[in-house]
Amino acid sequence: MTMDQKIRVLIVDDSAVVRQTMEEILSSDPSIEVVGAASDPFVAANKIKEIIPDVITLDVEMPRMDGITFLQKIMKQHPIPVVMCSSLTEKGSETTFKALEYGAVEIIQKPRMGAKQFLEESSIRIIDAVKAASAARLRRPSSQPLHVAPKLTADAVITKGSSRAMAETTEKVIVVGASTGGTEALSVFLQALPPDSPGIVIVQHMPENFTRAFANRLNGICRISVKEAEDNDTVIRGRALIAPGNHHALLKRSGARYFVEIKDGPLVSRHRPSVDVLFRSAARYAGKNAVGVIMTGMGDDGARGMLEMKQEGAYTIAQDEASCIVFGMPKEAIKLGAVDKVVPLDGIARIVITKG
Repeated sequence: MTMDQKIRVLIVDDSAVVRQTMEEILSSDPSIEVVGAASDPFVAANKIKEIIPDVITLDVEMPRMDGITFLQKIMKQHPIPVVMCSSLTEKGSETTFKALEYGAVEIIQKPRMGAKQFLEESSIRIIDAVKAASAARLRRPSSQPLHVAPKLTADAVITKGSSRAMAETTEKVIVVGASTGGTEALSVFLQALPPDSPGIVIVQHMPENFTRAFANRLNGICRISVKEAEDNDTVIRGRALIAPGNHHALLKRSGARYFVEIKDGPLVSRHRPSVDVLFRSAARYAGKNAVGVIMTGMGDDGARGMLEMKQEGAYTIAQDEASCIVFGMPKEAIKLGAVDKVVPLDGIARIVITKG
């Protein structure tokens, strides 16, 4: 797709209100063109015959044929990047994770009317998800223009300051950031870790509630324990903490104890949780005792934070392009000179254990 070509999007949702809201949100971005809307997969299938979209936004639950079944048919017959839209429920999140296994590239929360800030933030996430999907490497098995908020840095949540890390010790902390394609990448990475691996804190760009379901799924297949992070959780060996959706996660230290602080705040690098926020806190409170990993994802969240980590003596790793669904976040970190080693996905765990 050339720079002057718009991303053509087909919206599939049984709710007329959602279809209209999605069209307004997506059409507010000059790089996106909504080429159609469908109330169910059968209508969508006919529209796809007329014009092949670059991205499909797909409701999880619809009459006549559910979104998961339609997704499977798309991926078998004519693979197109799909963004799954789901309501904010635990049940919905479990179903949506099946969609990721079947080839969907992103999850977004369905837009709903509410406070002005909520609608603006929801719009940013939806637009970014569609852009990320359009750039993804596919795996096979209101009526008024919406205001786009400024892209904030980690300063909005944690100010940059002098290091408060201990001198280098034998106890390491691993911090990881991922976005589009990260659910699969994190699954591969975490399953490769031994039970006594260093404590891990993860930011995966994902809506609220989905992170809990994601952590529970990983906990059932990994040798380490995995849980959604709660405020003041201790970072301990053999456990990974995943930042809860819609909240920032910071690594903090009290004496020899590392713990996480979960807090609200604005979108940072267009995300909440933000990888930049986590990485900056790791630079400040862990320094040489941290290992940073940046994985597949669209945009540049994490690049500046990783540079700060490296400047404080941390060892930094980026996932390589060949194994990324979207080589955006790692690429930006590499461009900044923030990365010590570029590694294929299946080799990251080994390097982390060596350095940890």
